[in-house]
Amino acid sequence: MRIDIITVVPELLKSPFEHSIIKRAQEKDLVEIHTHNLRDYTNNTYKQVDDYQFGGGAGMVLMIEPIDQCISKLQSERKYDEIIYVTPDAPLLTQKTANNLSLKENIIILTGHYKGVDQRVRDLYITKEISIGDYVLSGGELAAAVICDSIIRLIPGVLGDETSALTDSFQDDLLAPPVYTRPSEYKNLKVPEILLSGNFPKIEEWRQEKAIERTNKIRPDLMK
Repeated sequence: MRIDIITVVPELLKSPFEHSIIKRAQEKDLVEIHTHNLRDYTNNTYKQVDDYQFGGGAGMVLMIEPIDQCISKLQSERKYDEIIYVTPDAPLLTQKTANNLSLKENIIILTGHYKGVDQRVRDLYITKEISIGDYVLSGGELAAAVICDSIIRLIPGVLGDETSALTDSFQDDLLAPPVYTRPSEYKNLKVPEILLSGNFPKIEEWRQEKAIERTNKIRPDLMK
């Protein structure tokens, strides 16, 4: 998989992709991540990529021209399965979305900034819009990193145990059950006996019951 991220602040994306699972995925050549500084695609002498809103109002807007030039250049080099715009006024990222995107080959992620992008960018180029929550960040870079992480960890070979991702929360529309490790007792708190029994059918039954119990308590909306 190849992911190209268009951003005004590429420095914000450096650290998330240089550590842990995403770093190892790149070292294994399972994914390529490329960041593109939008200021490199403007004809403005001062590298300006934003301007005032037509009709007035507070906040600047990313201009269409540099975005158009960047996307057009990338599209001239390869075919993209999705061009994603990260913005709070979009459908929320879900595990289903991450699952679907993990099957793609080439993706562009456009990160918003300031008041967002000229609407014509969304009309002309964007095939999918994603929000990571009902709140506003200073820019879309951190949200793009979250989206990348949610996708990349699902690519076969990225995780040490490929079945791990299949038992994550939301994979079956339930929250994950409680998990425990050694020691079996700590400060008078004991691991449930069933988990130490070696009876794996019963253990799976217990996990399913606890998953349903937790989901009902924390996210009852998922049970619908």
